Amino acid sequence: MAQASARHLLVDTEEKCNDLKKQIEEGADFGAIAQQHSSCPSKAQGGDLGSFGPGQMVPEFDKVVFSAPVNTVQGPVKTQFGYHLLEVTSRTD
Repeated sequence: MAQASARHLLVDTEEKCNDLKKQIEEGADFGAIAQQHSSCPSKAQGGDLGSFGPGQMVPEFDKVVFSAPVNTVQGPVKTQFGYHLLEVTSRTD
């Protein structure tokens, strides 16, 4: 069964999500940005969600995690919780 490890950050607006993505693409540390700005409890670990399988996260999140290139920041991804940036840190199929 497929497994992935990922980290993410969660904010309430698409505009803020895009701004943070730009900062990360310009060299800011994803974990530090997540600790400062994310509204998810995972921010304490720099957004690290650990390892999980398909179906353990909301569908919009799963779709990206199990298809996006590893180590590339994806988003904004809109879910019922808000807007996410996410980065798959590893995946096995």
